[in-house]
Amino acid sequence: MVTDAHAAPTTQPTVRTCPFDPPPGYRTLRENDPVAEVTLPDGAPGWLVTGYEEVRAVLADPRLSSRRRRLRIGGAPADDAPVPPPPPGMFILMDPPEHTRFRRLLTGQFTVRRMRQLTPEVERIVAERLAAMAVAGGPVDLVQAFALPIPSLVICELLGVPYADRAEFQRDSATLLRLDASQEDVQQAHQALHQFIHHLARTKRAHPTDDILSGLVHSGELADEELAGVGVLLLLAGHETTANMIALGTMCLLSNPDQWEALRADASLRDGAVEELLRYLSIIQFGVRRTAVQDLELVGHRIPAGSTVVACLPSANRDTGRFPGAPDRLDVHRPSSPHLAFGHGIHQCLGQQLARVELKAALSALVDRLPTLRLAVPVDQVPMRDDMLIYGVHALPVTW
Repeated sequence: MVTDAHAAPTTQPTVRTCPFDPPPGYRTLRENDPVAEVTLPDGAPGWLVTGYEEVRAVLADPRLSSRRRRLRIGGAPADDAPVPPPPPGMFILMDPPEHTRFRRLLTGQFTVRRMRQLTPEVERIVAERLAAMAVAGGPVDLVQAFALPIPSLVICELLGVPYADRAEFQRDSATLLRLDASQEDVQQAHQALHQFIHHLARTKRAHPTDDILSGLVHSGELADEELAGVGVLLLLAGHETTANMIALGTMCLLSNPDQWEALRADASLRDGAVEELLRYLSIIQFGVRRTAVQDLELVGHRIPAGSTVVACLPSANRDTGRFPGAPDRLDVHRPSSPHLAFGHGIHQCLGQQLARVELKAALSALVDRLPTLRLAVPVDQVPMRDDMLIYGVHALPVTW
C-alpha cells in the first residue's frame, strides 16, 4: 500500500477543480488503497474502487450483481430494504440468465461491421448539421446545433423512432439523468418514455419497417413491456452519452490548441484521438454501481453481502499503472491502450462501435471544415453537467 501526505477522503469525491479532470480526491484514494469504504454521494455507505485492475475485476465478477438502486443526490440515504427488481427490458440492471437473453437478441444489431457500414450516413448527417450552422452563423450553442442532433438522428433512424418526437424524449431522458430529480419526476419521465416506445412498437407490429425496433417486435421473443423497456434504454443510451462526448471532447480540444492543430495536420491520428478522449474524459462520472450477492474479498478487504460497490471509471482511466506517461494530460499521440470508458465484462457498452463512428465523423468534420472554431465564452463560463449522471456540458457557445 502506498502512503500519501494527504488523508484519503472518507466520502466519494464529487467536486472537480478542472472541467476535464475527475475530482482530485480519486488520485489520493487510488494511491492509498484502490478499494476504500466511503460514504457515497446519496449518503449511503459503500465501497469505492478506483484502480484500473481493481475496477476491471469488479466489472467482471459474477458475485457482484448489476441490480442496484438509482443514485439520487439530495434525497434520503437508501434504507436496508431489498434492491428492487429491474423494470421489464432494462437489461443493464439484470444478471444472467435474464441479461443474456436480451443481450443475445441485440448483439447482432451492433456489430463492428454494421456500425462501420453506417459511416457514410453518419457523415451525411454531420455535413447537414455543419451546413445549418454555417447558414446561422456564429456564435451558436454547439450542443443544440451539432452535438445533440447527430446521435439523436442516428439512433432514431436505427430504432425507427420519428425524429420529430425528439423534444419529448430528450426532455424525459434528461430528467432520468438528473441527480436531484424527485422520485415522482423520475417515474413520470420513465412512464412517458415507456408509453412512447410501447405505442411505437404496436404500430410496427402492424406496419414493420427496416429498423431494430421492428426486428425485435417480429422476433416474437419479447413481451410488449419488455420491448418498451429495451427501446427506452437504447434510445436513452444512444443519444445522451455520445452527444456529451462530442460537446465535451470539442471543448477539451479547443482548450488544448496544440492537440486541435495536431488533428488538423494529421488525419491518421483521429482514431487514436477518439480513444484518448474517451479515456481522458470518462463521462460516466460517478462510476458503475454493483451489489454484492455474497460475502467476498477484494484486494484484502472483506465486502459483506448486500454492500454497494462502485467501480469508478474516471479514476481507473487515469491510473498511472495502466497509462504511464502523464495520464492526466490529453495526448492524441498516446499509444493505444485499452481503457474502461465503455465498461468491461458482460455489460460492456453495446453501442461502443457506433459511438466511435459518430465521434470520429463529428470531430473530423469540425477540425477540417471549421479550423478557426473557438469558444465564444471563457471556459469558466461554460455550464457543466455536474448535476447529471452523464458528465458533459449543458451548452457550449462557439464561434469561428
